[in-house]
Amino acid sequence: MSVPKPTSIRLGHSPDPDDAFMFYALAENKIPSQDFQIEHVIEDIESLNQRALRKELEVTAVSCHAYAYLAEDYAVMRSGSSVGDQYGPILVEAESPGRTEEALSSGAFAGKRIAVPGKLTTAFLVLQLFQKDIEPVFIPFDQIFDAVRAGKADYGLIIHEGQITFQKEGFRKAVDLGRWWHDKTGLPLPLGVDVIRRDLGAETVRKFAALFKSSIQYALEHRQPALQFAQKYGRGISDELNDRFVGMYVNHYTVDMGVSGLAGFQKLMDWGHEAGLLPRKVELQLVSG
Repeated sequence: MSVPKPTSIRLGHSPDPDDAFMFYALAENKIPSQDFQIEHVIEDIESLNQRALRKELEVTAVSCHAYAYLAEDYAVMRSGSSVGDQYGPILVEAESPGRTEEALSSGAFAGKRIAVPGKLTTAFLVLQLFQKDIEPVFIPFDQIFDAVRAGKADYGLIIHEGQITFQKEGFRKAVDLGRWWHDKTGLPLPLGVDVIRRDLGAETVRKFAALFKSSIQYALEHRQPALQFAQKYGRGISDELNDRFVGMYVNHYTVDMGVSGLAGFQKLMDWGHEAGLLPRKVELQLVSG
């Protein structure tokens, strides 16, 4: 009897500690890949958003913002979300003598040049909900601190581990958009999700969703080796900061987005559409294994 050919999956994820932690078990063959032959594609989140728009990847991490443009072709897996619960992307400015950290109102940013890590990032969507009258300057996420230092922007919109290293870089926090979102909605802020192409068929989607959940659970159950693997993608952050950052974005929402996580995601889609920032109304449905 011939052995069925494994299903090829190009699996996109970003070179960041939280994504690496989630994919540790699959990348290091800690769990059986079952009926799948997996090719890992590691690129920054905005590049993954663009590749998903071209339907180049069977499974990938994407920004929640980008999903408004992907819903017809991709389904959201219940596992794999990065959710900020009263925290999220931050607006920073260069530290100056005598200035103290303070939460600025949205009006303070009107007309300002803000370095943004990508047009389809969730951070940019939330920034526009916070203050639409800005001048975005699109810059790769790992160059934003340098851009603000060089005077190319008044503020930087910071994602990934920059959210906890900004002070070391010589910056002060002006606004935490995750906190602002929670104050406005009472909900957590989903920032990224993992999606799977619908044309793989319902059974393949179900099987891979189950495998992916197992990968996340394995990492949580084997936290120290998973953290060591993840730190390779941390751009020089310490053990302590790596642990802290992974803990921020790999948690119970990552195992299962749950009712509140889904409500936050739906609110983001609804508000973005009502504000004229998203092309269509999206009714979210999650797939699980």
